[in-house]
Amino acid sequence: MDDGAAPPALPERVATAPAGQDYTTDVIILGAGPVGLFAVFELGLLDLKAHVVDVLDRPGGQCAELYPEKPIYDIPGLPIVTGQELTDRLMEQIKPFHPTFHFTQMAEALERLPDGKFKLTTELGTTITAPVLVIAAGGGSFVPRKPKLDNLESYEAKSVFYAVRKMEHFRDQRIVIAGGGDSALDWTLALAPLAKSLTLVHRRDDFRAAPHSVAQMRKLVAEGRVTLEIADIKELHGADGRLASLTLENKERGRYDIGADRLLAFYGLTMKLGPIADWGLNLEKNLIPVDTEKFETSEPGIFAIGDINWYPGKLKLILSGFHEAALMSQAAFKIARPGERLVFLYTTSSSDLQKKLGVA
Repeated sequence: MDDGAAPPALPERVATAPAGQDYTTDVIILGAGPVGLFAVFELGLLDLKAHVVDVLDRPGGQCAELYPEKPIYDIPGLPIVTGQELTDRLMEQIKPFHPTFHFTQMAEALERLPDGKFKLTTELGTTITAPVLVIAAGGGSFVPRKPKLDNLESYEAKSVFYAVRKMEHFRDQRIVIAGGGDSALDWTLALAPLAKSLTLVHRRDDFRAAPHSVAQMRKLVAEGRVTLEIADIKELHGADGRLASLTLENKERGRYDIGADRLLAFYGLTMKLGPIADWGLNLEKNLIPVDTEKFETSEPGIFAIGDINWYPGKLKLILSGFHEAALMSQAAFKIARPGERLVFLYTTSSSDLQKKLGVA
């Protein structure tokens, strides 16, 4: 879901392949999030070409889709960077390797061919054949948990949203934010200065967000800059997909209405592995166990990196996924280039790598 505005055009450097055709490459990557994009870089250093498949219509994965303007503080060398900025930097970094992207397509079927390679088929009939498959699909396919309200669909993408892509699109609006977790509190704090009015609605006066964020929110409430309603949302009112008001309900007041132009519902996400769950991989609570030498799954030639994988001591950090991508690429080379010698080189000292990157 977006906030009603047309999505930005993809950068010119993104090669989007026509759907319904047959392709051959060295490595198939499922997922165009930060970890999948960095895998393109690490593979490219080894002269391995990658095709990237993602159900979204642009690179960045959940990082750019759900938190494009939310700051990230734990990327090495970048004291502060937003999800979209990180995506843009990664896209610039992999530009020399000319990856091919297959956006708005879900991987539907996977078969191992007699020669040992994998043939991936998407829901749009695209087939990609490669000796290596890398699953970098975050935690799978995430979909927002939606409030159970009549006629909800008629308001979605017009005045009901599950993510913020551009804060400016909410300026001078009567905003209602529903939820009690980090996303709800973070966007309450971020949007309050822009909004005509902002109301936070949660079913109880207890929040699952960071204590500092909760304290900041309560300060804004005390100052009259944010209204806090301890209630449930019961009805949406408006016309042609445009909200005019919401009906709330609690024990003290019963049912009552508040004005609203925009509703942001942050009730969390539901994970769906989709077809990955049917590929014969060992699973551990909807995650894919891997070894910690090369991050290979129970199926030789299939690797899993980023939040989708599991191993003892796993940390769900972008940083961890970058490390996993580097080690995976070394193992992928041995499969994609059997018989060739793998020489480990540093980008700081190798003129060959610097030529590949266009910086020599």
